[in-house]
Amino acid sequence: MSAAPSRTPSTRYAWYVVAILTLANISANIDQFVLALLVGPIKRDLGITDVQMSYLGGPAFALFYVILGLPIARIADRANRRNLIAGGVALWSVFTAAGAVARTFVQLFFTRVGVGIGEATLYAPSVSLLSDYFPREKRARALSVYSLGIFLGAGASYVIGGWVVGRLTVNEIWTVPIIGAIRPWQTVFLVVGLPGVAVALALLTVREPVREQAVPAVQPPLSEFLRYVWANRRTFGTLSFAFASSAMVNVGIAFWLAQFLIRTYGLTAPQAGRIQGLLTMSIGTFAVIGGGWVSDWFVKRGRVDGPLRVGMIGAAGMLVAATAYPLMPSLTLTIVWLAVVNVFAALPFGAAWAAASEIVPAPLRAQGVALYFFVISLVSRTLGPSSVAWLTEYVFHNDAKVGYSLAIVNVVGMCVALTLFAFGLPAYRKTVAARDVQAAS
Repeated sequence: MSAAPSRTPSTRYAWYVVAILTLANISANIDQFVLALLVGPIKRDLGITDVQMSYLGGPAFALFYVILGLPIARIADRANRRNLIAGGVALWSVFTAAGAVARTFVQLFFTRVGVGIGEATLYAPSVSLLSDYFPREKRARALSVYSLGIFLGAGASYVIGGWVVGRLTVNEIWTVPIIGAIRPWQTVFLVVGLPGVAVALALLTVREPVREQAVPAVQPPLSEFLRYVWANRRTFGTLSFAFASSAMVNVGIAFWLAQFLIRTYGLTAPQAGRIQGLLTMSIGTFAVIGGGWVSDWFVKRGRVDGPLRVGMIGAAGMLVAATAYPLMPSLTLTIVWLAVVNVFAALPFGAAWAAASEIVPAPLRAQGVALYFFVISLVSRTLGPSSVAWLTEYVFHNDAKVGYSLAIVNVVGMCVALTLFAFGLPAYRKTVAARDVQAAS
């Protein structure tokens, strides 16, 4: 389990690293999205509203996730990224399991803050590490496979949450050694949290690769990174906020879709969880890999802005499909449109990470990716679940109207994304070209 850099990693080993990091990503997303199927029982037992529930799924997680992202990335640009990620996995797993002992809204809020702190170690260091294992023309595919963790993890959380809620009666109390009496929804946090410790141990088998550019003797000051960002502000701004607007819609759907199915069509939590989970884990996983292949196809043909083109395709498809499904007159038609939604929602994920890694010089890569995820997480995690809840509670004044809220948020988010993508294409090409010149010299 040596941490020594791997100088000649085989292709097979590089994909092994992808597999281990994908497991970590699955664990992270199970822990993030497990709340979606627990909205009903948590609201009932803690006496909270849709808006408060959205704060558990959004701001509670994002609070320290975004604040710590850049400092952690600066560490990752010099330190052992494997160890950083492994420690984070262990931390968020423990805080997820701690949700089992939460008795109030405030207590549960702070366990979700802890999950966010742990998960702040995952994305930027992982993208940086994988970018050193794969050349540019293969990078989007590797990162697309890594992105599978989002869809497999989210899908598994819907199925697990629905199964537990359906299996146990709403008033049943379990007595767990050391912890004491807990309700069925609290057992879900134990079920999905504790296995993450095993994932943290598996990460210790990953070797640190040789970096694309050597780590300088003295880390460049933060001011140098900020100057680089300012010089490329149009690229960073359009890329980050375009994908953030798209992600805002996706996070809102991920958090509220099950409740839409339950409130609109009278489904049970297990039924809603199976529909959402199976669509996410099947269609979503194929689409995210497909998006990586399409992005690489563009790049191989000289279209260095391929990742942004894939983002535009995804946003255009979502503008149609994710506006249609909440307005359908039957469950069957809703599911058909949701299948299409899963294609276009998943398509840009790997491409987005590839784009973030391409616009920053290798010695600053983790920081660049962290800044990108700062914007993504701040926008998507705070506005995704909450914007839907605000519309439902303060505009429609009716929980059953959550479908209309989902449709409105989608139209606004995807229109903003398409506009920013179109505006950012020339700037992105210019930044990548300048970065290539710098790397060559």
